[in-house]
Amino acid sequence: MINVVLCGSGGKMGGFVAEALRDDKEMQIIAGVDKFNNSQSFPVFKSFNEINIPCDLIIDFSNPVLLDDMLSFALNKKIPLVIATTGYSKNQIEQINNASLEIPIFFTFNMSLGVNLICSLAKKAASILGDGFDVEIVEKHHNQKIDAPSGTAIMLANSVNEVFGDTKAYEYDRHSKRQKRSKNEIGIHSVRGGTIVGEHDVIFAGHDEVVTISHSAYSKEVFAVGAVKAAKFLYGKKAGLYDMNCIMSFE
Repeated sequence: MINVVLCGSGGKMGGFVAEALRDDKEMQIIAGVDKFNNSQSFPVFKSFNEINIPCDLIIDFSNPVLLDDMLSFALNKKIPLVIATTGYSKNQIEQINNASLEIPIFFTFNMSLGVNLICSLAKKAASILGDGFDVEIVEKHHNQKIDAPSGTAIMLANSVNEVFGDTKAYEYDRHSKRQKRSKNEIGIHSVRGGTIVGEHDVIFAGHDEVVTISHSAYSKEVFAVGAVKAAKFLYGKKAGLYDMNCIMSFE
């Protein structure tokens, strides 16, 4: 049995992960880390420094401010880490990359297999359609989401941009610019409202035709299921940085 520490156990996503693992025969949650919540069927610690229970793996659905303590704990104990939190800065992503030299880390901006599939499809479309099509990305989320654009939108943009040698600039807002759209850009637009779980469209707009690749999530459960799948994949792996492409290739 793989013993898991769930970081962000008191949040909504923590609840979905706990539910996904409730009857699992390979993994179990033996502790949580959450500053504000203790009402769980397992012990919940306010910080990683307080954990006094041996564990095999960490699943993280929390907040970027916890990254330093979490990485320190994982590196010290040599524990594999599944990171599903979004909103990290470039410096924090570099920290994650550096830590992966010593421990196995699974890190992606979105734990949904479907989202990672459309990343691959968008990349393939960009390689076929080329510069003859303008690329615009629209992401929609609930009105409680703090970061914008979403990490998934950035992931999609990065996938497309990779095809062009990372030469495209990201244009996040055009209201202050009165000029024609540049060919050397990828537009990224955010919508916030209601209880939208997550919708992403990658639009390739060419001359007299438009190709749109879309994904809609109707429940946050899909992200929890993806995180559990990632954890099972990661356990026993050597140090390195892994993502959903590894799982899709593995399957």
